[in-house]
Order: sequence, then C-alpha cells, then structure tokens
Amino acid sequence: MKYKFGRVVVIALGGSIIYHPVKSKSKHLTHSELDLRFLESFNKFLRKFLKKGTKFIVVVGGGRPARILQEAAALLSKVSDIDKDWIGIHATRLNAQLLGSIFRDVCDPVIFDCRHKTNKLKYPITVASGWRPGWSTDYVATALAYDFKAEEVIVAGKPAFVYRENPSHNPKTKPYDKITWREYRTLVPKKWQPGFHAPVDPVAARLAAKEKVKAVVINGKDLKNFENLLKGKEFKGTVII
Repeated sequence: MKYKFGRVVVIALGGSIIYHPVKSKSKHLTHSELDLRFLESFNKFLRKFLKKGTKFIVVVGGGRPARILQEAAALLSKVSDIDKDWIGIHATRLNAQLLGSIFRDVCDPVIFDCRHKTNKLKYPITVASGWRPGWSTDYVATALAYDFKAEEVIVAGKPAFVYRENPSHNPKTKPYDKITWREYRTLVPKKWQPGFHAPVDPVAARLAAKEKVKAVVINGKDLKNFENLLKGKEFKGTVII
C-alpha cells in the first residue's frame, strides 16, 4: 500500500514509544525511562524531510509517565477522571517541551497547548501537547489536521495496524489495510476514559468521521517503514477513511 501527503503532515506521536518500561518491586507502579536511541533516530529522521519544504505538526502523548502519575494519584486519593486527564495533559506538555528542545533550531519555540493559538505555521516543525480533559492527543492531532487543511493524521504509536480483534485476546487476528471510520468506531468504546488504549481514541474518531480527516496507523518505532510512508513507497499500516 502507498500513500501521498500534502505540504502539511500531522503526526500523533505516541508517548509510549519514547519511553522504556522498567520493572519495579512495587506491584502497582512501573517506572519508565526515556528511549534516547529512538529520540536520536527520530530527530535525524524528521530533519531529512524538511529540505523538501514539508511542514510538520508533531502532537506528542503522555506515555508511561502519565499513567504512573495517574495511578499514584488514584492510590493516594479519590481522583476524578478530570483529575487524571489533567495529569496526562501535563505529562504531554513536558514531553512536548522535550521535543521542542530537541528540534529547537527548526521548531516553533511556543508549544501548541490550546486550539487556535496560531493560524500560520511559521516554522518547519510545530510541536503540540494535550489541550483539555475529555480526549487524548489523537483528538488534538485530528483537530489540527482539520484546521491546517491536512487530509490525514499519521498515528505513530505502538499498534502497527488496526486489527479486527484485540491481538492480546486473539493473537491470530488479522489486520486491516483499509477501514472506514464507521467500521472502526464499532471496534472501540463510545466514551473516552483517561489512559484509554486504542489506535485512535473514540472522541478523535468521531471528529475525524465528521470532518473527513483520514488516519494512517503505523508502528512509530519502525522508522524505516515510517520513511517509506512519507516517501510514497509501500508501507505497512492501516488507513482509516
């Protein structure tokens, strides 16, 4: 399968792929550490495409640190879903600041932390974080794709595809090459929950279906496949239309 992009490319970079999980003696919490090798490779990878005049919007998730902090709060106090969401949002802002620093010479110095913060992409790379409770950074990426007239979002997280069933429940389940938003939304819950795991969260899926924004789901760690996708070559992944 091949795909062709316009001048603006929106990437929903899963927070889970920029951290390694680290085993802990605690039965509740698992520590995490940055995957510096991936960050170094991603830095070099994205810069290769800037020469072609492509503008990138990178929306980064909270990853394992967000879940560690959410779990810690729940262990120590009675916290609401809104509290958990705000913890996750601030984790995404920290990760976004990290990415902004890595791409400092080619990146907008201001993190896109709310909608309509700017109506013009002045730099080759713009980094965005979570905005407000009620959805994940998938929604942010979808909204930005719509606002800046990109036809799609690259969902670069852990899942390499959208599968017909949960692979952890059925290892033999087959992936989709292409699926409609209507079909996809039957595979995921209708409501958002903090820490929700799915290629695209249900709130983002609803917005994408409404505004006709496509999604390309790939394994974000596989930068060779990612490069093939951006170059219009054969790639492995699922396109949601």
